[in-house]
Amino acid sequence: MPTDNPRISVALSVYNGERFLAQAIESVLGQTCGDFEFLILDDGSRDATPAIIADHAARDPRIRPIVRENRGLVASLNQLLAEARAPLVARMDADDLCLPERLGRQLAYLDAHPEIGVLGTWTEDIDELGGPHPVLAPDHPLGHEDFLRAVELSLPLLCHPAVMYRRDVVLSVGGYHGAFRHCEDLDLWLRLAAVTRIANLPERLLRYRHYEEQVSSRHATVQQVGAAVARIAHAERLAGRPDPTADLDALPSIDQLDALFGREGVARAVRARVAPGLLYSRSALRDEGFDILRRYIREGGSREGLWRTVGRLVRFGEPLRAARLAATLALG
Repeated sequence: MPTDNPRISVALSVYNGERFLAQAIESVLGQTCGDFEFLILDDGSRDATPAIIADHAARDPRIRPIVRENRGLVASLNQLLAEARAPLVARMDADDLCLPERLGRQLAYLDAHPEIGVLGTWTEDIDELGGPHPVLAPDHPLGHEDFLRAVELSLPLLCHPAVMYRRDVVLSVGGYHGAFRHCEDLDLWLRLAAVTRIANLPERLLRYRHYEEQVSSRHATVQQVGAAVARIAHAERLAGRPDPTADLDALPSIDQLDALFGREGVARAVRARVAPGLLYSRSALRDEGFDILRRYIREGGSREGLWRTVGRLVRFGEPLRAARLAATLALG
């Protein structure tokens, strides 16, 4: 039964998530630790999402549905933070699956380690059918010092839907920042690292799904540009300089970054960091990521693997872009 003072608030935002939503909800409701409320925010969905939420809420009083017009993920996450009644917030996404022990294991660890403000877990990576999805990246860092080393090496830090954090700590740094759309979690972790300790449990307590339609696939360019800027802003803070992104609702274009940070070379550095990560992304090679890549080449960037990208564009059904990239490479 629900209580007015739950130990945990599970926070899930969903937009047009009918495909996997019921499985995600049921994986939360099946936790061995039952002392939680389950906030599910429907961000203006136009599919069967509202009906799925209503059906589950009618059967389990721990679910608190929030239904409103579409405002985007950052606004949704901040609203969930504001409405959570528990001191601990567990993030969850509409396409992933919790293992039954997830909440209990994270709660026990945070109770035993009050110095930890953010706790993730390792994940099991799955495809859209629930089968294994191979990932070459290393597992997430265990302790805070490992986390800081991973920041310096640009390695994976935390899996956002596997995280449980202390609500007051996240609110103390202003929650999620709207400027970092599609990489709001990375920006938050970098800001939190200055005020609390961060860790991951070496247990695979979340099944993390990979598929073509997920946000990280559809918005690869915006995500990678934002991540590069978030790391530059982090370096500014470490150096004791003001963070010019702190009060922004949206990031400016790459060409405006030199002016934003007050020095030359920031825009070029962002293109150099972002371009190599776009070579295999179908969506990035079809949007503004293609222009970032060509500008990076003209600025003297590495050409390694780029002729293969020409062939990849042909396979993606983009012969004109393939020809333009070939011409850019030939001119170099």
